Amino acid sequence: MGTACILLLGGNSAHRLTLWTRREDHADQLRSQGSNEVYLPGHPLPTGLTVETSVKKACQGAELAVLAIPTVHLRKALEPVADQWPADLPVVSVAKGTEQGTFLRPSQIIQEVLGRRPVGALCGPSHAEELANGQPASLVSASEDEALAKLAQEAFNGDTMRVYTNTDLVGVELGGALKNVIAIAAGVCDGMNLGDNAKAALLTRGLVEMVRFGTRLGGQQTTFYGLAGIGDLITTCVSPFGRNLSVGRKLGQGKTLEEILASTTMVAEGVWTARAIWQQSQSMQIEMPITEQIYQVLFEKKSPQEAVKTLMDREPKPE
Repeated sequence: MGTACILLLGGNSAHRLTLWTRREDHADQLRSQGSNEVYLPGHPLPTGLTVETSVKKACQGAELAVLAIPTVHLRKALEPVADQWPADLPVVSVAKGTEQGTFLRPSQIIQEVLGRRPVGALCGPSHAEELANGQPASLVSASEDEALAKLAQEAFNGDTMRVYTNTDLVGVELGGALKNVIAIAAGVCDGMNLGDNAKAALLTRGLVEMVRFGTRLGGQQTTFYGLAGIGDLITTCVSPFGRNLSVGRKLGQGKTLEEILASTTMVAEGVWTARAIWQQSQSMQIEMPITEQIYQVLFEKKSPQEAVKTLMDREPKPE
């Protein structure tokens, strides 16, 4: 996603772009080949792009930092270089998840590690592969700081990208996190060949869980009916690029979580988010039956067949 963001920003010739990567070997590959053959091959990087392994050099003179680090790795990536970040540099995250143990959202982790500053999130239906191909998409730039939301909007808007602003940072970030858990469940449906009826019902009731949980934590209900909620949910649950959907499919086909994780270098945020969301829902007594079953399949060795039976056998109630 970091490379996709660079490609989007590179469409605006007014931007001076610097890409920060922690690994020197990766930086050398980016400089020598002019593309990110490790994570998003086949897409030439913008002309004039600077690649740095030093945060201090990367941030020098920057007006905006865009972080594309998975939530599960965000803290440990930032802590060693926290003292190199300019104190007033605003940061926008494109990560979609919550931190294990603390249940902090990406924007909260950033402020805790880097210090108080304007922070925001860029969320919505946005698979990196399609963004890199120049296919049309829309995102939400969310921040409690309206100036930052508009700054990111202006930076990313272009011929193939339309960005809306939203001040509901809580709802936008939780929408991006929660939909990944439902995407794993959707993948289980696919892997078990449960059909379109079952998947449609799952997405509908999954959205109910997203709204129920997100509003209890301070998000606005309307946010979950927008791009960062149902929009991102639809894409993640139907796209062949969906990593969380892929995890679910393999679970539905009988593979274990350990086997699935060992077979890929990509991060499926929903795996770890499922545990964090389930733990939080338990402590707050929020009813989330789909999330609970996915947690049990992922971490308690419950079979997908048993999980489906549990959901279908629940006590009838009004919609």
